[in-house]
Amino acid sequence: MSEFPPIPPSSSVEIAPPTTGSTPQRLANFGGFSREIVPGLVFAVLAATVALVVNAAVPQISTLIIAVVLGIAVGNASESVEPLRPGLAFVAKKFLRAGVVLLGLRLSISQVTELGWPTILLVVGTVSATFFGTQAIGKRLGLSRGLSLLVATGYSICGASAIAAMEGQSDAEEEEVAVAIGLVTLAGSLAMFVLPILSQLFGLSDAQFGTWVGASVHDVAQVVAAASTGGAAVLSVAVVVKLTRVVLLAPIVAGVSIHRSRERDADDSRETPPLLPGFVLGFLALMVLRTSGVVPVAVIDTVKIIEGILLTIALVGLGAGVRFGRLRKLGGQPLILGFVAWFLVAAVSLIGTSLLVS
Repeated sequence: MSEFPPIPPSSSVEIAPPTTGSTPQRLANFGGFSREIVPGLVFAVLAATVALVVNAAVPQISTLIIAVVLGIAVGNASESVEPLRPGLAFVAKKFLRAGVVLLGLRLSISQVTELGWPTILLVVGTVSATFFGTQAIGKRLGLSRGLSLLVATGYSICGASAIAAMEGQSDAEEEEVAVAIGLVTLAGSLAMFVLPILSQLFGLSDAQFGTWVGASVHDVAQVVAAASTGGAAVLSVAVVVKLTRVVLLAPIVAGVSIHRSRERDADDSRETPPLLPGFVLGFLALMVLRTSGVVPVAVIDTVKIIEGILLTIALVGLGAGVRFGRLRKLGGQPLILGFVAWFLVAAVSLIGTSLLVS
């Protein structure tokens, strides 16, 4: 008798491919890049190019507004655009994070202190009220703790990038992450159109309008789009105020991480996420580098152009994440939370701006 049992004739032996893979396969999957994202990536780049061309012809129309509108349009189109979705999700996440990292070169510690303590207190107060208030409202509406935390983080600090930073601490379901991003992108997109109109109605000064936009609009790219309607003076104030909010992402994520780690059972085998995501650390590192004064102005200007292109492409992907059908299926509670949180951050920041900024 043979030492090993014979293989039945009907059986087949499959030999696993080598773990190293062929060179094209390794290249195709390098850094999380796969062939399936190519169609959406190409579309996002083309849509961003269209936005840049239209803005060059009609400067009154923001590049970023065009980008998000194109993204929303394709995101809610027929099933024929399904092949684009992996690539659009890729740019919404990766390009946005890369853009946020590069934004660190725009901000120095001296710029934050130059805002003055009243404005800094306004930013901290707005972030705190929105972060804790949104979670309390979500609990009252019967929504999950994870979804409420993600919406609170996105609305209070910096939209989808903040949600991405907090995702590992939230224990939220994948669908809840998508809904949180959809809500914050929808509200931020509406804010790009609504806040300039309300600014005229309320008679806000350039400093007040810039502060309000920077303290209330969600994603950095959306802040740039909304503030650019008021000119360079408004834009410069809005960007500094907004980036000051982004700095607060680090202590908030770290605080939640510490709080959640204390809640975890000693036998819990789940991997504890890092206190701070890499792109947040990258933002802080570049901010410190800018503060040191060693970065030439020419480099800062070049990085600013690259950052703008990345954020424009990312906004196409973010717009595609606003899926009206998905929001309808979840019922009215998440939408109620999203719009109440939007009102909360806008109202608190507007009241503070009116009282503290001239």
